[in-house]
Parts: sequence; C-alpha cells; structure tokens
Amino acid sequence: MLKRSALAASLAVCVAGLLPALCFGQDTSQGATDTSAGSPSPSPAAGQGLPRFGIQVSAGSLGAGIQAATAVTRRSNVRFGVNYFRYSGSITSDNIAYNGTLRLESAEVLYDQYIAGGFHISPGVMVYDGNQGTASASVSGGQTFTLNGVTYYSANVGSVSGTASITSRKVAPELLIGFGNLLPRSVRHFTVNFDLGVVYQGSANAKLNLTGSTCPNDPISGCLPIGANAAVQNNIQLEQTKINNSLGPFKFYPVLRLGFGYKF
Repeated sequence: MLKRSALAASLAVCVAGLLPALCFGQDTSQGATDTSAGSPSPSPAAGQGLPRFGIQVSAGSLGAGIQAATAVTRRSNVRFGVNYFRYSGSITSDNIAYNGTLRLESAEVLYDQYIAGGFHISPGVMVYDGNQGTASASVSGGQTFTLNGVTYYSANVGSVSGTASITSRKVAPELLIGFGNLLPRSVRHFTVNFDLGVVYQGSANAKLNLTGSTCPNDPISGCLPIGANAAVQNNIQLEQTKINNSLGPFKFYPVLRLGFGYKF
C-alpha cells in the first residue's frame, strides 16, 4: 500500500511538471539551466523572433538617402536603399563656358554581415547607377578657346556651342564596411549607422559635341563649320580622351554615409 502511494505521488509530480510545457508550448529542455556554469546570460532571442523591419534616413557622398532593412539571421540583415542629389552651376574650362547639372541617382541592395558588435561588412550591388553630369557648352563669337592644346576662334557668325555629358555604367558592384545596426537585437529602437566603402562603376564616358564655325587666325576669315573641319573634329575626340583619363580615379566611387534609423 505504501509503495502504491509513493508511485501515485511520483506520477502526480511528473504530470504537474509536464502540464506547463504541453499547455503553453514551452520546451523544457531549452528552459533548463546548467547550474554548473552559473546563470545563463539573457539572449536577444528569448521571447522574440528576428526584427522584421527598420528604416533610416542618411546623407553622404551618394546624396540624401532612405534605406530599409529586414533581418536574415541573428547576425545579418538585407538592406535596400535609394539616394538622390542634384546641383546646378557654371564653370569655364579652356575658355569654353559650361552650364551644367550634376545628378546623383542610385538604388542599391546590400547584405550586412556583422562580425563583432556593430561592425559589419556589406557586399552589394548598385542595381541602378544614374550618377551623371550634363551641360550646355558655348563660346561667344570672336573669343578664342582651346581644344587639345590647339587655339581656335569662335566665328562672329555661327559661334560655337554644344553639349557635354559624363555618364557611367548603370549596374555596379559595391563593398562597404561600417558600424551600427539598423535592426539592433535588443529592445533599442533608435540607431546611428555609418558606412564607408566604394562602388566600382568602371570608366567614365565623357561626350563633347560642338557645332558652329571655328576660325584659325581671327573670327572673320578662314572660318569653317566644325562638322566639315576634320582637324577640329579630331581635337574634340582627343579632348574627350583627356577628360576620360582625368576621371580615371572615379572608377572606384567613394561612399561615405551617416544614417539615423528606427526599428519597428
């Protein structure tokens, strides 16, 4: 009789211990504490899943931007962003006046892999690289200007004018490093994030198109339309080559960005 009572009591204790796990979906094996190692440190995963969504506004060498992110693993996020900047101004080079606009327009996808704390490496792709400069070009009639080191006069009648542009390829790989996490694995919501790296956009493509008439010695005599003057056309092509060579370092476009975000 005594043995039966003891067995019944033991079964009751076991059932009481199992009821919370069965009723509330808890894993008793995960909830166990290893007393030999002391109390376990709290895990960001305890009682919550991965962060779903965060957004930030930023400013930097790609322009003003908006980025959104979602978590992939405990130590990685995928980030999507767009950037925009526009500036208009005037410059004079070789006595040719340029009135132009610089536009920075891009869209990017980045994979943020966290190495230690908030430090991350972020490979990615600029899926749209619309960074470009466009300008109108002009030389007043009677003035001199230079193409590839050769001086010409702009004719009084039919003065020189044209267009200029600098573009790059539309898709470009990107590699960044940075500090900060748009989706902190904690109760924190507001974040500050910093990125530094490069976009490999390849060689720039400069175009210079001029029309009108040029003269060799004065703005009146010996003038020929540019389209009919092979020497001027050749010097325009060589001038384009000089511009492209001067832009060689910008194959690797620098990225410097500071962002302020919020995790939802």
